[in-house]
Amino acid sequence: MNAIVSPILTIIKNFIMAQKNKLIIYSLLLLLVMQSEVYSQYNDENTLTSLASAGKEVVTSAGTSMRNTATKKQDASLITVFKKLFNSKKVIDTSDEKPKDSVETPASEPFAFGDFSWLNGTSRKTSAPAFDSKYFTGDVTFDLNYTHSYNHPIDNTVVGSTALARNNELQLSFMGVGGDIHVNNVRGRVMMQFGTRSTVVPRNDGSSYKGQYDLQTIYRYISEAYAGYHWNKWHGINLDAGIFMSYIGLFSYNNFENWGYQPSYTSDNTPWFFNGLRLQTFPSDKLKVELWLINGWQSYGMFNHSPGAGASIYYRPNENVDYVFNNYYGKDDEGAPGRYRIHLDYSYERRYYNNSHAKFLKQAAFSITGDFGFENGDGVSPFGKTDSKTGTYLPAQNFISGMFYNRLWLGQRFAWTFGGGYIHNPGQYLVLAPTGYADTLFQQQTGPGSTWEGWDCMSTLDYMPSQNITLKLEFVHRAITKMGAAPGTTPLTGYFAGPGGVTSPSGFANTGGYTYASNGGSIAPPLSSWGGWMPDLRKAESRIILAFLVRF
Repeated sequence: MNAIVSPILTIIKNFIMAQKNKLIIYSLLLLLVMQSEVYSQYNDENTLTSLASAGKEVVTSAGTSMRNTATKKQDASLITVFKKLFNSKKVIDTSDEKPKDSVETPASEPFAFGDFSWLNGTSRKTSAPAFDSKYFTGDVTFDLNYTHSYNHPIDNTVVGSTALARNNELQLSFMGVGGDIHVNNVRGRVMMQFGTRSTVVPRNDGSSYKGQYDLQTIYRYISEAYAGYHWNKWHGINLDAGIFMSYIGLFSYNNFENWGYQPSYTSDNTPWFFNGLRLQTFPSDKLKVELWLINGWQSYGMFNHSPGAGASIYYRPNENVDYVFNNYYGKDDEGAPGRYRIHLDYSYERRYYNNSHAKFLKQAAFSITGDFGFENGDGVSPFGKTDSKTGTYLPAQNFISGMFYNRLWLGQRFAWTFGGGYIHNPGQYLVLAPTGYADTLFQQQTGPGSTWEGWDCMSTLDYMPSQNITLKLEFVHRAITKMGAAPGTTPLTGYFAGPGGVTSPSGFANTGGYTYASNGGSIAPPLSSWGGWMPDLRKAESRIILAFLVRF
């Protein structure tokens, strides 16, 4: 066991002691200090004092002003935080000899102290699963939608979405069948996926084109598949290996758990899954610290010769507040092994009204998410600069985005959500590639020096007759305000599908000389074979979505 635990402890130690992480750690501690819900006590005051001093020591090099603010009052607050986070669940006896009947009190489940079914990206179900046994808990979801685009594309194709695929048709977007396996401390989860998302999501993974064997075909029908082990330490420790949800962007992969149906750019253009190792730790029932060692950014394979790494922190001081801090590092650019990516995704959710006895407005909550990331190396820089050695200009590649949503629960069965978001992504390295022949044109103009900015808004009405069923009626408007091509390439005229569609003059892919790859993807013929036809691309679109979601 030491052979497994020691490397993990070394990674955690190096992560904490790294100079670039000191400000993040200090900010997290201050965030915890601000919360007033500290109830537990710890008997070993000397230990707590040394822990708080260690936490203070970590940040002493962050600046003189920060050192000056580390007053005795903050030291006392840090001690209180460590009391909360590292509270022992044992029955402690301060006498010289411990009574023989002194026993351990089992640690409570993480976040079990409150009802968090109101959160965006979390299941609202509080009833028991329909399929449950000693060793297996089932999970079955049906997600169907009908969407109408006011652009009226002839080929019914939706561009730039992972939730939608086709217009003016009833589509099975996602059918998830699987569940959780639990035998003593051994655990596992299998969730198969069928429907349009089994094509829409994997097509955005370029790592599958490296080498032989078609990874998209192999994995496309799996949304989650991992196995691991659970330790009964603190409030739980889990080590899992396989494919799991990425937890970046706040929205859940399963739309049954989301306030809205079509995610804003922040969620839609960040990863839905990771492939690798995940270590989950729960130091208290209000805190989760999760570490990732993965192949890359929503990638089945690895683009270069180094894996991606990340950390996710969830903190819920009470039933009405949720903090999420996601951090990622990796090298995820084809043909640029020296280029690295850093991405921060932070969210705050608050329920600011809760009255179960009210006849009309039962609850009200909002969520706000901000993302900041960049790429650096191999010809690009985070914000654009001139190389002092070569005099070459290194164009900017960064990702700055945000989204805000507000939700009102109206009576027992209705809810109304409104909100929207913004995206700024020079270099276009996280923009979802369009489909059909528009994909070819997009790939020709994207890269260092290209620009991309957009915004969106939405309004959603939910009808929830039971905990197993949700009907959604949603209006969405999305627009691109700035879109420029890389130097020396031809810019796109738009992004979203217009009346002429993005497939062919007739709107069908079985005419005009289309061929197909081994993974089922269609390959467009040369544009000249269609007598001057071009994909009809527009800079904005509005649509109505009707979704029917069932979960057991």
